[in-house]
Amino acid sequence: MVYKKVKCKPLKLLVMENEATLSGILNNLKMEGYSEDFNLKGDCLKCPSEQLKLSPTEIEIDKFYRFEGQSEPADSAILYAISSKI
Repeated sequence: MVYKKVKCKPLKLLVMENEATLSGILNNLKMEGYSEDFNLKGDCLKCPSEQLKLSPTEIEIDKFYRFEGQSEPADSAILYAISSKI
């Protein structure tokens, strides 16, 4: 089986300024080859650009990044780097 990289694994030589921002991490992930954006839809991850849906059993989380708001702790986000055999 062939693994398809889907958004989110960081470039090995990260620029320190980019590590702190969501957009910087996303740019580094694209440079490494993660190319698709997935959104959580019910019980699956959906990729609108390829009409692809993946269930939790079809993905592997490679890495994740947590971002918290500076003034409001409730303003937080988590970015997952995932791979799939699909």
